[in-house]
Amino acid sequence: MFGLDPAILAVVIAVTLFAGFVKGAVGFAMPTIMMSAFASVLPPQTALAALILPTLVTNLIQAGRHGIGPAAQTVRRYRWHIGAVALFILVSAALIQSVPQSLMYLLLGVPITGFAVWQLSGRPLALPIRHARRAEIVTGVIGGLYGGISGIWGPPLIVYLLSIGAPKAEQMRVQGVVFLMGAMVLTLAHLASGVLNAQTLPLSALLVVPGLAGMLIGLRVHDRLDVAQFRRWTLVLLILTGLNLVRRGLEILTD
Repeated sequence: MFGLDPAILAVVIAVTLFAGFVKGAVGFAMPTIMMSAFASVLPPQTALAALILPTLVTNLIQAGRHGIGPAAQTVRRYRWHIGAVALFILVSAALIQSVPQSLMYLLLGVPITGFAVWQLSGRPLALPIRHARRAEIVTGVIGGLYGGISGIWGPPLIVYLLSIGAPKAEQMRVQGVVFLMGAMVLTLAHLASGVLNAQTLPLSALLVVPGLAGMLIGLRVHDRLDVAQFRRWTLVLLILTGLNLVRRGLEILTD
C-alpha cells in the first residue's frame, strides 16, 4: 500500500498519531517528530512529503481554535515573522537538492538546545523591547531557511515567544497561525519542486486522519496544563527537539 511495506506503514501511522498528540498538548513539534522518525524508514523526500498535509490541517485547527478575529490579530501582530518564514521557505525549498542537511540540522539543533537548557535552569533570556522586531524577523528568516529543506520551522519561533514571555493562550495561537502560513507555503513550494506528487500525495493525505486524532487527544491534555507546566514541558520538548536535530545532523554527516 502506497508503495510501502505494511509494517512500515503501520509505524508511519503510529508516529503520526503520537506527533499529533504532542502537537495538541504543547502546540508544536509535530513535523519534527514525524521527520525524525520517518527519516529512519522512508527516503528523505518521501518523509518530507508525508508530513506536509497532516501539518497543514492540524495547524489550521490550532490557528482557528479561538476564532477568526484573534487569528487575524495574530497575523497583524507577527506579520514580520510570518513574512520572513514564507519568503525563506520558498528560497530554501528551491535549494533542497544542494544544501547539506547535516549542517542545517546542527546549526539549528545546537543553539536551540542551549537556549532551552538555559531557560529551564531558571535564568530567563529576555529580549529587550527595542530589539523585539529585529529578533522576530531574524527568527523568521532562520525558520524559513530550515523549513523549506526539512519541513521544520517551528523552533526559532518558540525561542522568540519564550524570550518575550508570551502568555500560554497567545503562544498556542501564534504557533498555529505562523505554522499554518508556513505550511501553506511549504505545500505550494513542494508541489512546484515535485516532492509532493502523485506518488507521495496519497500517503500524506492518509496521515491527516491519525494526525487529527492525536491532536484532539492532546488538546484535552493542554487544557489541563497550568502556565508553569506548559512552559516547563515546552522547554523540555524543545531540548529533546534540539538534541534530536543534532543527532540527525551527526548521523547524516557520518553516513
